Amino acid sequence: MNRPLFALVALMTLAACQQEPAPAPAAEISVTDAIIRLAPVEGRPSAAYLTLHGGKTPDRLEAVTSPKAATIDLHESKMEDGMMSMSLLTGVDVPAGGDVVFKSGGNHAMLFGMDPAVKPGASVPLTFTFQSGKKVEVGAKAIAAGDEMPMNMEH
Repeated sequence: MNRPLFALVALMTLAACQQEPAPAPAAEISVTDAIIRLAPVEGRPSAAYLTLHGGKTPDRLEAVTSPKAATIDLHESKMEDGMMSMSLLTGVDVPAGGDVVFKSGGNHAMLFGMDPAVKPGASVPLTFTFQSGKKVEVGAKAIAAGDEMPMNMEH
């Protein structure tokens, strides 16, 4: 192999091995993958699962509201002494550039007094209020109690 060709192959190999830099955090906090699992029995609470994506600075989720629910509480589920327990959260810290996943068996939002007109497939408006004063509005897809979670929500 001649030298110029060898040098070209070596440079191409090095270029292919270079890792891409990690993406910079988004400038603003955001919410994705919002799903509401409707209660199996009308009148019981529903649960919301989602992912919070931190912006350039840390923030804290303080509240979630919806015109389709009377109240929404933030909860944390965890295993203690072989028993699953759930506790009320006053807020959830969102690190700069980091993600916080709300999933079954972990952090989640409980929706009380859901509008009975909300059926599977509906988009439920949710407003997330952060300590910084930022508000993020998203539509959460409603799914039935027995439906599988979308693949992107199986964390």
